[in-house]
Amino acid sequence: MPLLTVTYALLLYAAAGIFVAGTGYRIYGYARTPAPLKIPTTPAPVTRAGAAGRVAREVALFESLFKSDKWTWIFAAAFHLGLLLELLRHLRYFLQPIWAWVTLLQPFGVYGGMVMLAGLAGLLGRRLFVARVRYVSAPSDYLMLLLLLGTGLSGFSIELLDRTDIVSFKFFVLGLEYLDWQPLPSNPLLLAHLTLVAVLLIVFPFSKLLHAPGVFFSPTRNQADDARERRHLAPWAARLERGGAGGV
Repeated sequence: MPLLTVTYALLLYAAAGIFVAGTGYRIYGYARTPAPLKIPTTPAPVTRAGAAGRVAREVALFESLFKSDKWTWIFAAAFHLGLLLELLRHLRYFLQPIWAWVTLLQPFGVYGGMVMLAGLAGLLGRRLFVARVRYVSAPSDYLMLLLLLGTGLSGFSIELLDRTDIVSFKFFVLGLEYLDWQPLPSNPLLLAHLTLVAVLLIVFPFSKLLHAPGVFFSPTRNQADDARERRHLAPWAARLERGGAGGV
């Protein structure tokens, strides 16, 4: 087995393991963190179903961002929509046979890549040229945007500048799935793209990209504004109340 194949197979396994375990651990921490106060951002829904709908709108439409900053909303929506199309398009490498809707999606995935890169460029430009945003931006904010841009540009470059052997690459990916390793094409742009994807997976659980699962656990979004109708009591506070201060 070529050394290149072994190296990238181990790298991608490690990156996927860190991504899954790290993200799962952070989600577990979010779920266990108590919310002792009723702090929904008003105006807020007054029912739990309404609060669930609010979270769904945040995830699908970035509702609060739309209300606060239209230009940032445009760039963020473009990036996330383009990323979604690209991820769905990449399913063709993991499926055999390829599902019909994935095949139909292929041309749109190319345009999705363009939209994704445009959105990322807009978000980076916002941090560079808007003084109030630049003031609160940390180095990690720029690094995450540059990492995402590099990943997208390297993948898009394969499509435009130096097309790799797609069939061989699919055999490599399927081999990773079924633990039957196949040779990886030695295309430099492909190797750069895979390296950046691995780095992105590794840093994801330790970065601000965790806002993806974190939005579901935000008390300002997932709480109903029903403080007058229902007393909010965190589980640990309820245990204290039942046992009394001396029972701790």
